[in-house]
Amino acid sequence: MTAVARQPDAAAELPVAPPSAPGAAAASSGRQDRWGRTADEIGAVVIGGDYQGMGIIRSLGRRGIPICVVDDELSIGRFSRYATHALRVGDLRDPEYTVQTLLATGRRLGLEGWVLYPTREETVAALSRSRGRLSELFRVPTGDWRAVERAWDKRKTYELAGELGIPYPRTWYPTGVAELTAIDTDPPWVIKPAIKETFLHATGAKAWRADDRTELRARFAQAAQVVGPGEVMIQELVPGDGRHQFACCAFAKDGQILAKMVARRRRQHPPEFGRASTFVETVDVPLLEEFSSRFLSAIDYYGLAELEYKLDPRTGQFKLLDVNARTWGYHSLGAAAGVDFPYLQFADQLGQTVPPCRARVGTRWIRLATDVPTAIVELWAGRLSLPAYLRSVRAADAESVFDRHDPLPGMIELALIPYLAVKRGF
Repeated sequence: MTAVARQPDAAAELPVAPPSAPGAAAASSGRQDRWGRTADEIGAVVIGGDYQGMGIIRSLGRRGIPICVVDDELSIGRFSRYATHALRVGDLRDPEYTVQTLLATGRRLGLEGWVLYPTREETVAALSRSRGRLSELFRVPTGDWRAVERAWDKRKTYELAGELGIPYPRTWYPTGVAELTAIDTDPPWVIKPAIKETFLHATGAKAWRADDRTELRARFAQAAQVVGPGEVMIQELVPGDGRHQFACCAFAKDGQILAKMVARRRRQHPPEFGRASTFVETVDVPLLEEFSSRFLSAIDYYGLAELEYKLDPRTGQFKLLDVNARTWGYHSLGAAAGVDFPYLQFADQLGQTVPPCRARVGTRWIRLATDVPTAIVELWAGRLSLPAYLRSVRAADAESVFDRHDPLPGMIELALIPYLAVKRGF
């Protein structure tokens, strides 16, 4: 395990605990928590230092909150001016190793009472299942396993959605090739895992497409070898690209959504089964707020969440695809739209009141490192014109990594493009 210590620049863009910000009263009063810390001594441990983690680092670091970045990859977060500590560790896909590493790091660096921020599904699961152990040293805003499992396992996600009257794509759960004959819709179909992380790491894909029954059988057999036949789902393919992808993003407490943002993917990578958004815009779709509130309330959810939907152009119906029980790739769009999700959760963890708030409509976010190659594919296919693309880039209010006040991570990401392409396929 290696460590790099950095001190945040004194000229942070936002002052520490501004008078109107949650946390100001606790910091000025000198009240101590159960670890003997005052609010201005409490920081955040960001587990994962890619562009998603970068958004958390800046959200909190600009307010003078100390940051410890823990990652098992070569990532850009450690190069931020706001990273007080940066550690490269072993494989964080191993849940027990993750928990032990966090506890050892917290004790060694004196991080008692700091807030944990996971950025990947397997880390969310590890934290949720070990909340009791981790809570002895940290503030753990990840919900209990009973709630988190509803997001972790899509079989349970869709089961609950059906009970709540939330539409989702027709889905089958065959345990063998022979059961594929029971699928009574026409192609194309989607082959995807119930629990995505193993499949994603092994194949680099979120899902596979099958255009006929022969391909369906072959793809199902391949997927079953990766994750086991009991975890392979077959789903109707809802037509449409990223422009049909929507999400309701939320900070929820006591089953109620306190902060909300509805967003539409204008572009995603890859274009059909997007692993990540590349250009996103806030929109106003009250129905998605209603569906999401219904789902999160049913499991008494606490924390940050993104619920993904796809608009079926055949029926005009929004269908639930995924629930992510953590920050999401484009969460820094929220800060640009007036809802700074990581900071709201941090404030709540410090016992401050988080007033209800909603993101402004028409705010745009872009990740140039993946949006440019995505746009090239779309331009080549004739689905996007160059003038339209350039207009969208100029209209962006936030970029995922590039920031003139914290420029080094953006420069490092450019240098890491070959590494990221091999490691993650972006």
